[in-house]
Amino acid sequence: MAQVQERKMIDQVSGWLTLFDDGSADRTWAGPPEVKFMTDAVPPHPNFIDGVATADVTPTDCPKLRIYLPKRHEADPEKLPVLLHFHGGGFCISEPDWLMYYAVYTRLARECRAVVVSPYLRLAPEHRLPTAFDDGAAALRWVAAGGAGAGADSGRIFLIGDSSGGNIVHQVAVTAAAEGIPVAGAIPVHPGFCRSGRSRSEIENQETPFLTLDMMDKFLALALPEGATKDHPYTCPMGTAATLPELAPYLYCLAEEDLMWDTEIEFYEEMKGAGKEVELFVSRGVGHSFYLNKIAVEMDPVTAAQTAELFRRIKEFVNKHSVSV
Repeated sequence: MAQVQERKMIDQVSGWLTLFDDGSADRTWAGPPEVKFMTDAVPPHPNFIDGVATADVTPTDCPKLRIYLPKRHEADPEKLPVLLHFHGGGFCISEPDWLMYYAVYTRLARECRAVVVSPYLRLAPEHRLPTAFDDGAAALRWVAAGGAGAGADSGRIFLIGDSSGGNIVHQVAVTAAAEGIPVAGAIPVHPGFCRSGRSRSEIENQETPFLTLDMMDKFLALALPEGATKDHPYTCPMGTAATLPELAPYLYCLAEEDLMWDTEIEFYEEMKGAGKEVELFVSRGVGHSFYLNKIAVEMDPVTAAQTAELFRRIKEFVNKHSVSV
């Protein structure tokens, strides 16, 4: 009888990802067990829980998607805007049904009075870039074609995403402009814009469970095309703003203590200099993806207040640009 070769662990990335010598990856949380619950999957539920119902759909022409539908209010319009959200995770981890994203998506749906749609992106290292960008563009085409249902306004689509999902927002916004797909607005939140060389903020700002230098370096090495560095336009779009087509309005959301603050600000300044319509919103005293930390949102007054202000600002932007295009 042939002996089965046992796979060996070759690396682990900040508790989020374990890599093996056969090329496989395990995304089971390996950090402190008391926070594992934030990565637990929340099953879809057709009934309204805390004002939101959820469903998973599997179209033929794009990845599976999770839909978050708010319970209708009397003052709601016949059709609600759509927030097409791309989750973060360095292109290597996370799912739209994880509890930490479930908490964010249900809150977005309730407070913004919007249908939230999030694709189950194919992940690296099994699927390197541009796969996640292709999945994001396919999800946009599906929503634009009316896939999110009769209660969703396909003429009021907002692209939104955090961390690496912010990179996807930018890439999909460019694709939408090139293909003539109407998009009402784009909201990159703490996008993963960086360079091979360390910036001042990467050296001086504090690491958090949602972004360490180990995660930045290893996740992007696994996600970028073979042989590419962080200077690739997928992660370093700085210097490209002047060549971009006319884009949807941007609400560009940053965190003051983010490791990638310097390069994120550089991109913003280039976009403004190129005449792009981009508003800057900064969360003060907090780091990368702070609002995903459900424990801090519930226990820390600063995190709670900054999270509430971020959601308020997103809602304001959606309302401002919520005219069918």
